[in-house]
Amino acid sequence: MDINFNKDVYCLIGNPIAKSLSPIINNSYYKIIGKNNIYLAFNVKEKDLADVINVFKILNIKGFNVTLPHKISIMEHLDSISDEAKILGAVNTVKNKNGRLIGYNTDGMGFLKSLELEDVGVKDKTVLVLGAGGAANAISISLAKEGVKKIIISNRTLSKAKILAEKISRKFPKVTSEYDSLKLKNVRKEKIDIIVNCTSVGMHPNIDESPINLHGFSENLIIYDIIYKPRRTKLMELAEKKGYYTINGLSMLINQALCSQEIWLEVEDYNFLKNYKEIKRILEIYVE
Repeated sequence: MDINFNKDVYCLIGNPIAKSLSPIINNSYYKIIGKNNIYLAFNVKEKDLADVINVFKILNIKGFNVTLPHKISIMEHLDSISDEAKILGAVNTVKNKNGRLIGYNTDGMGFLKSLELEDVGVKDKTVLVLGAGGAANAISISLAKEGVKKIIISNRTLSKAKILAEKISRKFPKVTSEYDSLKLKNVRKEKIDIIVNCTSVGMHPNIDESPINLHGFSENLIIYDIIYKPRRTKLMELAEKKGYYTINGLSMLINQALCSQEIWLEVEDYNFLKNYKEIKRILEIYVE
């Protein structure tokens, strides 16, 4: 890597970050577009967060991504926060604009962009979201903003599913929101158009597990599993045996990074699809 004094520095902070693919994605992007930038990753403990943010200001770090466990606590250290991030209650992207730190959240943007690239529309659809954590929150809110007809939140802990479903109802009264356990006893499966798995079930090392069984769903079902390691989860394997269309989490991972880049660089990437495909080709070397 060519190091010189003219590079703009971007980075990721979180704990742990050792297995993050973000440096590969973002540095590949800079190479593709010919930008003299560099993207690093820093393991930051919660107790050190405020000091690190101050150092970033002093060093004029141009922007940084935020992952667990800092996506909520980072908000108190920012000068302003986008409307999207306020609704979600979490920040994953920070831009340093002349010393002012502005927080954004590109999780939902990346998810919707990945659907767009797969030519999957969500307007007036019924979507079953598995999980009720941060990813499920971002994805559910983004789906509601895009005009889905109904969102059903299914989670192992029913109380968490209820909280997210009620949040959607308050923010988007035109969208019907319901909740259930992962057993789906109260869900009319044949009415579901899209399932989005936002749980960790099926991730390494428990690759032989699926969050739900797929009995009783319609033949046109689309399965989106946001897990990207492994690339083909047990849920996706079961779905493909039934002839369902499947999407894994690699697309969302890349697209949320590219959405962060558009915020940092303040320019729309008119070669988005081409650059996405090239980065995906590079990443497939690292993801089994």
